[in-house]
Amino acid sequence: MEWYGNLFEVIDMRSFSNLWFWIALAVTWSSASHWVLGVPYDMVTRARRAGGQLETDLRDLTRINVNRILYIADVSGIWLLGIVCFCLSVLATLGFLYGVEFAQALFLIGFPLSFVGLLNLRTARKIWAEGTGSPDLMKHLSRCRTYTQAIGMVSIFVTSLWGMYQNLSIGVLG
Repeated sequence: MEWYGNLFEVIDMRSFSNLWFWIALAVTWSSASHWVLGVPYDMVTRARRAGGQLETDLRDLTRINVNRILYIADVSGIWLLGIVCFCLSVLATLGFLYGVEFAQALFLIGFPLSFVGLLNLRTARKIWAEGTGSPDLMKHLSRCRTYTQAIGMVSIFVTSLWGMYQNLSIGVLG
């Protein structure tokens, strides 16, 4: 049992007072806004500036990822929806009803990411309907990134408010 105690001394399971949680939150949202439909956003900006082969590569990569996303959604979308809703419900119940701070932290990361997943699915369907040869492809990818960043900013703000509340209430009450 000594290794278990040592592990939890090193890794504090009180998430909102742990630096690693905030680093993970920042990396999560940074990655979510960089990879739009699985396409790195720097590829979009380079294709917009230079065109030519870079634009062809962007269209090909977007086509591959859109087809992959739509295939997964069509084949196992209902199952994935059920699993995600179940996991988020468990995390919300454990976190906010039973007071498990780690579950609260995971919920505050996962719940907004589910909206990003729906946004990506919606954008993928729109791009598929118009085709990757559409002149609006880069506009769709940029708009998806902007909405993802907006969701991320609201999520980080709400998470930081909740984390400050948790830390202050533990400091005052504990």
